[in-house]
Amino acid sequence: MSTVSISTSTSQAMSAPAPAAPKDPLAGMTLLTAEGQQPRAKQAIEITKNALKRIRVAMAKEGISPDAGGLRVGIQGGGCSGLSYNIRFDTQPRERDRTFVFGEGVETPNDPSGARPIRLFVDPKSFLYLAGMVLDFEETLMRQGFNFINPNSTKSCGCGSSFSA
Repeated sequence: MSTVSISTSTSQAMSAPAPAAPKDPLAGMTLLTAEGQQPRAKQAIEITKNALKRIRVAMAKEGISPDAGGLRVGIQGGGCSGLSYNIRFDTQPRERDRTFVFGEGVETPNDPSGARPIRLFVDPKSFLYLAGMVLDFEETLMRQGFNFINPNSTKSCGCGSSFSA
């Protein structure tokens, strides 16, 4: 009669798989920092090259010269998460606005502005919620529009147009 021995080896620890690292929402994007600002500064706003291109195209379509106007970015109460993003063109900054200048000399495809800079205007109240934000433009089969990548947002709605801080 022969004896068979069975041994078990535990050379590899059995444990739950490590949780996946959170996906970086800025991975693969070309970020543009406003004149006079440090990259990824908490008291700044940045935009992507896609957003720069789309802002320039929209300004040309609306007949707004980069020298005479800019894009006003702000927040207002409302929306399914409490606060909503608001963007529109404005002819000039208001007295207490922060003005961010982007894209001087940065060429974008089909650039109607000739690589001229664009300005973003942000009022002081909105800036409290938008400091550190990145404005992107997303164009997919399902959705086309501006995307606010906001580190101050604790919760947002499904469409991304409202948030709470």
